[in-house]
Amino acid sequence: MPVKRLKEALDKHKMKYVVVSHSLAYTAQEIAATAHVPGKELAKTVMVRVDGKIQMAVLPASRQIDFSKLKKALQAKKADLATEEEFRGLCPDCELGAMPPFGSLYGLPVMVDQSLGEDEDIYFNAGTHRELVKMAFEDFINIEKPDMVDFSKP
Repeated sequence: MPVKRLKEALDKHKMKYVVVSHSLAYTAQEIAATAHVPGKELAKTVMVRVDGKIQMAVLPASRQIDFSKLKKALQAKKADLATEEEFRGLCPDCELGAMPPFGSLYGLPVMVDQSLGEDEDIYFNAGTHRELVKMAFEDFINIEKPDMVDFSKP
């Protein structure tokens, strides 16, 4: 796995996980289809800017961010997508757009949409556009300790 930091963190916490290889895919829906993973179990990491601060927003591939809900839930004045230029160097060991939902590895806050917890397991990018990690959602929450927020829509 190219993202050594992620593997080391999971191993350090003695987490059970599986690495799933798939053909090259870039969008969350393409990845879900290529890897034969339900879109609601594939956690996509979207970089957002909340009141000027970059954060990771993690939600099912089958859903979209509702920025009005996000602003209200975080009591923020402004929330929108971060530009690639704003987050390009923040996860240097990852391919752009393939960041795992572990902001703690990169000094970034993480918020997870509550709907992601509807399934026992989640899949997420492992830092490349060719690999996913599958692990128990509960284990992910226990390691990362993200803010649980209701911010998505179908």
